[in-house]
Amino acid sequence: MRDERLAWFSILMCSTSTAFSAPQTFFEYQLLTPSGETVTLEEVTKAIADHQVILVGEWHSHSAVHRFQSDLYKTLLQKNPKTDLSMEQFSRPAQSTLDQYLEDEIGERALIAHGRAWPNYTSDYRALIEQAKVAQRRVIAANAPRDIVHCIGQVGPSYIKQLSRKDKKFVAAKLDTSDRPYKAQFMTLMQGMEGKMVENMYAAQVSWDETMAESIANHLKQNPGAHVMHTAGKFHVENGDGIAYSLKKRSPETNIALITPVTEIGDTSNSPFVEYQLLVLPLPKQSVGTSGHGGGDYSHPHVNGHSGCEIASKKER
Repeated sequence: MRDERLAWFSILMCSTSTAFSAPQTFFEYQLLTPSGETVTLEEVTKAIADHQVILVGEWHSHSAVHRFQSDLYKTLLQKNPKTDLSMEQFSRPAQSTLDQYLEDEIGERALIAHGRAWPNYTSDYRALIEQAKVAQRRVIAANAPRDIVHCIGQVGPSYIKQLSRKDKKFVAAKLDTSDRPYKAQFMTLMQGMEGKMVENMYAAQVSWDETMAESIANHLKQNPGAHVMHTAGKFHVENGDGIAYSLKKRSPETNIALITPVTEIGDTSNSPFVEYQLLVLPLPKQSVGTSGHGGGDYSHPHVNGHSGCEIASKKER
């Protein structure tokens, strides 16, 4: 594994023809073109202004990434006031609660409780929601509910067939679990797991991508002329293999741009989509030694254990 300290030393020592300032704190970021050249937020926003969908990857709880998301959404709204917000951090059942909050019918405490907001909502996502509220823009609760995703991970895609008609609306109807580079990458990440267990876990991963993509596609269809900025974990966004892949299947004509966080200057020119890089400091390791992996961003704070997945109610609820 490349030594991160050496990597950052090389970044700090490099010189370019344009001003370059490597992030020094967890609140700072530097935008880079796909080929790794420095670029300003204004330049990026101008370049992607014609794209209907901007997918912004994140490391959950990274302060610089969340600051960037807020800065970007503010700038996008200035360029195009019809830019709506879509979020992995709220699932479809929370849509009515989000709508009530945006219409000032309920307060933030009710939004957090009834909308099942993530634990880091006030520090990391409040700013985005408030910007949308002031601009009178829609916020899409794009994700699938955590209990359904968990059970897909336990039972497999067939679990969806057991859901009530009402609950089927909360998750994408079709999950593409076919072999492709995205699946290979996921399987590498889950090394050590085999057989049906890891296949079901991949189906759960795909259920997030497919549901978020379907939510965005439906919103664009129902709101002609609207643009969307969507926030999600980096793995869902990078290389366009996750959400973008699923969205293109549903809406081939939609122009999509990606922005993904990195800790080293790279080259995303080979991505099937325009993919800018967001250079930030690496997150601290979450564990050391053999007690666990060192801080990967592929677990979701909104997925907890649930029992009884083999018994799904077929009654209308």
